[in-house]
Amino acid sequence: MVALLGMASAAQAKPGLPWIQYAVPNPHGVWCVQLAVNNLAQAHGLGRPLAQDGQFGKGTYDWVAWFQSTTHLPVDHIVGPKTGDQVLKYDGSYYGGHNYCYNYVPSTS
Repeated sequence: MVALLGMASAAQAKPGLPWIQYAVPNPHGVWCVQLAVNNLAQAHGLGRPLAQDGQFGKGTYDWVAWFQSTTHLPVDHIVGPKTGDQVLKYDGSYYGGHNYCYNYVPSTS
């Protein structure tokens, strides 16, 4: 029974979340990505370059690549689980465990 409790308490990514990328609708997830990019860009003295509008357009596409490069991830312009982990790290108070952005951003945990 202890083993089952340990397994139940292990963090898991929310199942079934699509990767966030161009032409795949997920406005809440895109908004979380835009928030995280803006937070990291601001920390690097670059201001807040993206409108947080939930639309994955050219600006978001380009800034996801910058975000991936800056967080030492392979650049593919797609927010999969590894990039999602970094998004959840930089999205500020909207994460706070498994809260708002966790429900929309793919992650490994």
